[in-house]
Amino acid sequence: MDATRRQITKIAREVSKFTVRMLKTDGVGVAEYDFIHAVRKNPGITQAALRELLTLDKGAAARRAENLEAKGYLVRRPNPADGRSRLLYATEKADSLKSSKAAVEALYYGWLTEALPPEEREAFCRALNTLYERSKSESKAGFPHLTERFEKEAERP
Repeated sequence: MDATRRQITKIAREVSKFTVRMLKTDGVGVAEYDFIHAVRKNPGITQAALRELLTLDKGAAARRAENLEAKGYLVRRPNPADGRSRLLYATEKADSLKSSKAAVEALYYGWLTEALPPEEREAFCRALNTLYERSKSESKAGFPHLTERFEKEAERP
């Protein structure tokens, strides 16, 4: 049974909706944000590696890279190791987009937590940090504990 009733996910969806609404002026959609974020985290990544990372088909990745390059968020440079492929890099414009997105999200979360008295807000933030650290650690390890639980659940009749 899920004691959280998936409310963390539901809140994240709402902040995502708000963020997309506020950043529409940049002309970038949610899928494009993910693409830019992946390139920012992996400068010099090939389109093939990015396709695998984001589970995109070849045509979708090519169109997205081309559109984001035309909008000034990415640059594609020749790959010195393979003349047939190109390496993707985020531009300063993409970096400023991250700052804009983070500011919008911070505004939303600040507004949201205003509903809590200061002592509850502090306790909530400590608990949230504990959960975040646990989640990040599990992710970095490749999700071993969760994979094991998932597989046990799948074995049940």
